[in-house]
Amino acid sequence: MTALDPRDADVAPADISAVADPLRKSPARDQGGAPDQGGVLGPEHRALSIGIVSVVLLIAFEATAVGTAMPVAARELNGIPLYAFAFSAYFTTSLFAMVLSGQWADRSGPLAPLATGISAFGAGLLLSGTAGTMWLFILGRAVQGLGGGLVIVALYVVVSRAYSERLRPAIMAAFAASWVIPSVVGPLASGTVTEHLGWRWVFIGIPALVVLPLALALPAIRRKASGPADAQGPVPAFDRRRIRLALGISLGAGLLQYAGQDLRWLSLFPALAGVAFLVPAVLGLLPGGTWRAARGLPSVVLLRGVAAGAFIAAESFVPLMLVTQRGLSPTMAGLSLAVGGATWALGSYVQSRPRLEPYRERLMAGGMVLVALSIATAPSVLIASVPVWIVAVAWAFGCLGMGAVIASTSVLLLKLSAPEEAGANSAALQISDGLSNVLLLAAGGAAFAALGGGAVGGHAVSAASGAGGSHPAAFAAVFLPMAAVALVGVWVATRIRTR
Repeated sequence: MTALDPRDADVAPADISAVADPLRKSPARDQGGAPDQGGVLGPEHRALSIGIVSVVLLIAFEATAVGTAMPVAARELNGIPLYAFAFSAYFTTSLFAMVLSGQWADRSGPLAPLATGISAFGAGLLLSGTAGTMWLFILGRAVQGLGGGLVIVALYVVVSRAYSERLRPAIMAAFAASWVIPSVVGPLASGTVTEHLGWRWVFIGIPALVVLPLALALPAIRRKASGPADAQGPVPAFDRRRIRLALGISLGAGLLQYAGQDLRWLSLFPALAGVAFLVPAVLGLLPGGTWRAARGLPSVVLLRGVAAGAFIAAESFVPLMLVTQRGLSPTMAGLSLAVGGATWALGSYVQSRPRLEPYRERLMAGGMVLVALSIATAPSVLIASVPVWIVAVAWAFGCLGMGAVIASTSVLLLKLSAPEEAGANSAALQISDGLSNVLLLAAGGAAFAALGGGAVGGHAVSAASGAGGSHPAAFAAVFLPMAAVALVGVWVATRIRTR
């Protein structure tokens, strides 16, 4: 997006619509001299922009709606003991699919992995929605994870090829904005459908909604982003070593999640096996120097993981803390975080302003400061005299920081990647994001359980049945270390520049 700036000769002073609409951009010229044609909603990009943003909207709605129906589905299928695998199956297959999608998109363009991913995503939802046993339900979630992993990386490659560098922050802001409505409406709509029609309709109904995004996006992608990045060069072969590493990272993550369900000493064996698979796979799939925060791309990838992992791990415990320690209903506890969707979108919009581009490093560091402060502030409600609305305010500021940081890492990754490397590097970014989520959630869950919080497996917690069921120190053991991790992200943000 372009601000109204009298120094920009291509912007008419009366064109205030570019400021009002975060998907529009005043006519300007990209670095190659080609006109931007009105921005991401201009004639050149309109169908593509609406199509891919609609895909993200549906993914967001699924992510927020399915979680609401999941407990009812597990109970009806007599699968409560297997409940956590419905989440881990999605995660482990999506990690593998991210690497596969990156190579596939670099080799032949993003059209095929995107179409295949959306189809698999819908097929997985249908399989889960019609399952008669819990294991079939879990298989559907695994198929859905394959589709989700293919889609998210392919979308990044589409953005890198179809949009000029000036337009990429705007489309990333649109991606963030597409999560606002689902984050508020998704759980409520899913709860209503589950209560009146049954949980199966939550899963079966979503695939029907992918028809419109496919009809809009796929023809536009075929025109603007199909084929290999270098049409004149040789078609790169699939890197079998990276595929094997992707299998290793998926298997390792699955074993660690399995071990995290039970804190008995026998769980050490799958945990150690998971680490043995995970460490060489991560070192082989992420850019060299990621773990020491080497300047440039490695620090961008690391910052994505640090920010996402710390924030999501902490956020997972906020509703539980409000229910068990302050007596809020689950609905009210969840709604306390709803405003964060709007501030997240605002943070993403702020980073897209061209005037802030020279200050992106400071913006990201400031965003991580907000994230750290919000996580550190949340457990203050463990003190009875502190009003519970403090959490909503703190989380709103934390989401503002996350919106700026997450969108900025996406923009910088594409800026620092050669066209033929966009797929592999986008996969690395998503792996850093997803893997940090599971590792920090596992660490936080173990600390929570060890201090009397109850067993956490991404699902029901015994303490959730009544206020005071968990020891307050168990929550502090989650939030304070995650705040420290976020502070590390402030330092990593200072290393994203190559000079």
